[in-house]
Amino acid sequence: MIKMFRLHNQIKQYEWGSPYHIPRLLGVPAGVEPCAELWMGCHPGAPSQVSLPADMASGQAGTGSMSLGDLIAGNPLQYLGEKAANEYGTLPFLFKLLAAEKPLSIQVHPNLEQAREGFDRENKAGLPLDAPNRNYKDPNHKPEIICALTPFTGMCGFRSRNEIQQLLAVFLNLLPPDLRECLNPLVQALAASQSDAAQPDAMRNFLKALFNLSPAVRQALTESILSAGNPVGAENIEWALMQDFARLYPGDPAVIAPLYLNVFRLEPGEAIFLKAGILHAYIKGFGVELMASSDNVLRGGLTGKYVDIEELIKVLDCSPMKPDIIKPEPGFSQFTYPVSCKEFSLTVIRNDTASSLPMFPVNGPAICIVTEGEAVIGDMVLKQGESAFIPPQNNGKNPVLHGHFTVYAASFPGENSR
Repeated sequence: MIKMFRLHNQIKQYEWGSPYHIPRLLGVPAGVEPCAELWMGCHPGAPSQVSLPADMASGQAGTGSMSLGDLIAGNPLQYLGEKAANEYGTLPFLFKLLAAEKPLSIQVHPNLEQAREGFDRENKAGLPLDAPNRNYKDPNHKPEIICALTPFTGMCGFRSRNEIQQLLAVFLNLLPPDLRECLNPLVQALAASQSDAAQPDAMRNFLKALFNLSPAVRQALTESILSAGNPVGAENIEWALMQDFARLYPGDPAVIAPLYLNVFRLEPGEAIFLKAGILHAYIKGFGVELMASSDNVLRGGLTGKYVDIEELIKVLDCSPMKPDIIKPEPGFSQFTYPVSCKEFSLTVIRNDTASSLPMFPVNGPAICIVTEGEAVIGDMVLKQGESAFIPPQNNGKNPVLHGHFTVYAASFPGENSR
């Protein structure tokens, strides 16, 4: 018999969220509050609750539920499997629905060594975990994959220096001469050395110069972008995004981020994987997001929150990087997105026939959510928007899915992980 636990998950209501994507998927009325993220996992920021079967509920004072973290802590070997239990002791990933109506802050995530060092340093400095100027909330890294459920727009990775110089030159020609002169440090930073090996240093100096602009210059930059309308030769996605950013974040120097970051667009089912050190921002759309269980974020603009540019630059990979868009194979029934990460794997399973489908191998703990239709797994029926935790199947049999559905499953790769 397949052991599964239905999940009850918490919603984060950040101001950039959408009021309708997550409620629509869950089949509940949309409210006026933005629903930005739904968290599935054990992270203390919003742990999931599990419904307990009758034979387990009797030991919980009749409540019939407990947190997923407490369930796992009661028997890590049973609920995680030997490899995950020994390496992590808890669920090694955090699974989310993410619904962006407005841009998220430009951000980067540290690698494991950087996260451990930064977390220890800020602890020793006595910074509370909820302090607004705290950079490191935990000692873990945060590689992540975002997979679109609707058309999804974002920015990711630095453009090449030549491309940035060309875009910046076109942009500067649209500005008043006095403002153009104030932005000359950006041009000088990029032109300091033209060797490819020097691009990381050039980009670091570029970002320092950008964030060293005075408040008056920042405001003038915003006003010039907004007053320019749609000038000839600039009617492109970069210009449209800069105008949106200027309206939403007046005075923020990162309103020109589309000039130095690659803009990407995902169609439903497509995904990108982000390793540590890659500067990125999600702009608009709805998707599933899977990451190592961490909440470490260093911000680089488009936000009213704390921006520590020196710490950001220490963590950044400033080499040019164009995101690879991962596309499922045509006509797939099951597709696992390739990622270079040992904490998690993301699989999409789709069935529009009367036949049943074997689920991905459950070598470790897994969480699945139905995004379309209705899936039957064992004796559990999961409707659209419903999710479940699946422990490792010790009988060696993988779950079989029945019905018409699209299911996204986050799992620990187990013995096959790299």
